[in-house]
Amino acid sequence: MPYKVSIIIEKDEDGYYAYCPELPGCQTQGDSLEEVRENIQEAVELYLETLSKSEKQALQNKEIFTMTLEVKVA
Repeated sequence: MPYKVSIIIEKDEDGYYAYCPELPGCQTQGDSLEEVRENIQEAVELYLETLSKSEKQALQNKEIFTMTLEVKVA
């Protein structure tokens, strides 16, 4: 069964860091954007394999929204 989860990817001086807010502790890193995307996909798949049926059902009811906000600073 397919699941949709949110992934946050941040770039820093060491490469890329990715995590899934719906899955506490599900995180990874990579030297390139492609590598971190592959790593987080594998991490999410492995994480979901550890969840019970009821935990997986609860996950489907979660929604996380992201947005970009522009603010003016005096």
